[in-house]
Amino acid sequence: MPSILVLHGPNLDALGAREPDVYGRVTLAEIDRRLRELAGSLGCEVESVQSNHEGVLIDALYAARPRVDGFLINPAGLTHTSVALRDAIAAVGRPAVEVHLSNPAKREAFRHHSMVSGVAIGVVQGFGADSYCLGLRALVSYLGEPTHRVQTTS
Repeated sequence: MPSILVLHGPNLDALGAREPDVYGRVTLAEIDRRLRELAGSLGCEVESVQSNHEGVLIDALYAARPRVDGFLINPAGLTHTSVALRDAIAAVGRPAVEVHLSNPAKREAFRHHSMVSGVAIGVVQGFGADSYCLGLRALVSYLGEPTHRVQTTS
């Protein structure tokens, strides 16, 4: 059974209240609930970590490496600035799907470049909370391909 770590970056703990015209009214707890339900139907397990601190997210990546098959990550504001997060995703050697609630290409110019996309197997953006579920489906499908299976130590 594939195991997926979901990483939620800075300010995502304020979903539902923070800029609802951009991010919607769905809370992070609701997104995590939807992901757990979907994971059950897809035959995988998910665990979630949210932090407003870059180092906590990087530590979570490395700590999860031995037990997870892939990562679903919304780096939030770190998308555009964090070489360290990008390097950690590359270093852990597990497939990652980058997700965003909004479509960064339709927003401010500084949001148009992602440090993470180059080390992700794919990006899902612009579908609100559904971006997470679409990303999870894609990651589980990817992991189901014999050439993409990862051996974990658990």
